[in-house]
Amino acid sequence: MHRRQKPSAPEPKRDLAARGGALSMSHNDTRSFFNFSQLVLSAGHLKTPPVLKHSKITYFEVEILDMQSKKQICIVDKVPPSSTLLDVKHKFHKACPQWYPSRVGLQLERNGPYLKDSINIQSLAVSSIITLYFTDLGQQVGWTTFFLTEYTGPLLIYLLFYIRLSTIYDQVESTKNFRHPVVHLACFCHCSHYIRRLLETLFVHKFSGGHTPLRNMIKGCAFYWGFTSWIAYYINHPQYTPPSFGHRQVFFAALAFLMCEAGNHFINVALAHHTHSGNKACFPSPTYNPFTWLFLLVSCPNYTYEVGSWISFTVMTQTLPAGIFAFLMVIQMSLWAQKKHKLYLKRFYPEVGRKAAMIPIIF
Repeated sequence: MHRRQKPSAPEPKRDLAARGGALSMSHNDTRSFFNFSQLVLSAGHLKTPPVLKHSKITYFEVEILDMQSKKQICIVDKVPPSSTLLDVKHKFHKACPQWYPSRVGLQLERNGPYLKDSINIQSLAVSSIITLYFTDLGQQVGWTTFFLTEYTGPLLIYLLFYIRLSTIYDQVESTKNFRHPVVHLACFCHCSHYIRRLLETLFVHKFSGGHTPLRNMIKGCAFYWGFTSWIAYYINHPQYTPPSFGHRQVFFAALAFLMCEAGNHFINVALAHHTHSGNKACFPSPTYNPFTWLFLLVSCPNYTYEVGSWISFTVMTQTLPAGIFAFLMVIQMSLWAQKKHKLYLKRFYPEVGRKAAMIPIIF
């Protein structure tokens, strides 16, 4: 007997199944491509980002009035909040070219203190309009020019008296009289003092770019140049008499002068280094250099050494003009030292509280 075989699937059904498989595969591919496209689109923005709108900046108007008459001079408008008072002065100079920024003094109140150039204009604002009072400070000079002019004069003037010009001294008397060694030593000490000051002005002291009235420079030059002429005239005179105690007095006084000059230089270098390092939170402390140990006793040792130099110079030369100059220097240095000492007490009270201003013994 023959078994009946199960008939195989007809051919059309095979084709349909094959087509169904192909359709399912193409559907999967389409789905995969769609997912991949979504991934690419989510990775980065194809559209340009929207432009952000900046916040509106508020500008100030600075009204400048004359301090005496209270009349309006000009209005400086559109001043950004980040501007300083120096920027306002430059804009004021554009409106009024006859007044340079260095000679413009601005005050928040009449007869009040002059505002510093570094002050931010926003810190002065109560409203959008700021009122300032103007004062013409007169012709101004920079601090570097001030000190270079003040110290160059005594250096050159003393040398003119030292060479004994015929227009100053009698030429015959100058050639006859013998010069005592103290005359040459006094010239060396006096010139070295002002050379040190000139070099420190150029290379040690750093000025903030401020200015001072021209009349102050004229008064300073008149003081230093006039006393230098008076002192140099007597010391270099052909009839000058040497000190009473001879070489011993000259030697010890000259040694004290040189030590005070060295101490003054090292103190100025220490103060300049303390300022440049930005360590303004503490009082300058003495270093391994013995000349800086005076910081332990006084708050202004540079003035102490300055006074010591001129007292030593007076003892070395034993002249009345040098003594009067030293006395005036003691008074002036004491006033400056007291003023600085008060500022130090406010800022460094625990460190400066038991120190003197200039003289170590007086507390």
